[in-house]
Amino acid sequence: MPKPLDSTSLRLFVAVWEHGSIARAAADEALVPSALGKRIAALEADAGVTLLRRQRRGVLPTPAGAALLRQAREVLAALDRMRAEMGSFGRGVQGSVHLLASPSVLAERLPDDVAGFLAAQPAIRVTLAERASNEAVRLVREGAADLGVIWDQADLQGLQALPCGSDRLCVALAPAHPLARRPELRFDETLEHDSVGVVPGGLVDTLIRRQAALRGRLPAQRIQVSGVDTACRIVAAGLGLAILPREAAAPHAGAGRLRLVPLDEAWATRRFVVVSRPDPLCPSSARLLAEHLRACADG
Repeated sequence: MPKPLDSTSLRLFVAVWEHGSIARAAADEALVPSALGKRIAALEADAGVTLLRRQRRGVLPTPAGAALLRQAREVLAALDRMRAEMGSFGRGVQGSVHLLASPSVLAERLPDDVAGFLAAQPAIRVTLAERASNEAVRLVREGAADLGVIWDQADLQGLQALPCGSDRLCVALAPAHPLARRPELRFDETLEHDSVGVVPGGLVDTLIRRQAALRGRLPAQRIQVSGVDTACRIVAAGLGLAILPREAAAPHAGAGRLRLVPLDEAWATRRFVVVSRPDPLCPSSARLLAEHLRACADG
């Protein structure tokens, strides 16, 4: 009868895969490589399959190893959540939720909505972190987070999704920009001017590049930045226009610093969802928060 897998061996297996080498993983875990190698060999013997393919410059997972890696991350994340939640109960907390949100969502209503939830549910602890939409989906799918609030254009296969609002993309411009007095703009018109790229590789950046490619063009991105705040400062300085979520850019448009012109494209409306794993795998406290966020959007 195979032995049950223990969490220490799973954690070490994940470390080896992440480092790509038994020697590097052993150094990080303060173990000698031979001891870690024996752990991995024992894990393979218990599983009855080869998990790692040894190469001259490190290791690669076999198909069985890749499957175990995915499951091991879920198990370890669940154990971490269990320890944290049990510790919270000892401090009077009656549940916890690990929530991830994309940068543009965090720049809008989400912090206020979470604050409202905590006021109504003071015994539940919420931790909130910023992640790109695709990474948030991966972490929720692996069980490393309970909920993600993201744009619905991400790959949501296998996850539950509740609608939680929408926003609209606009063109942010300095007041002196030649397009700043237009009532609305088509995307083609923006391609004739220098622009600021926001969160390279993110969903909005990918959308803009895809739309430009459909027109046989490339965005004339003069500068690339990692957030809406920085993009607004650069636009206000006259260094280019930027396509941004209107709700996130609006706080920066005061005192005439920016003009926000609607983007007249069908794809400029973005819909957001709160995603979780299916109900049996989603804590009740997370389901409460997800329903609260949907109700806030409906309100």
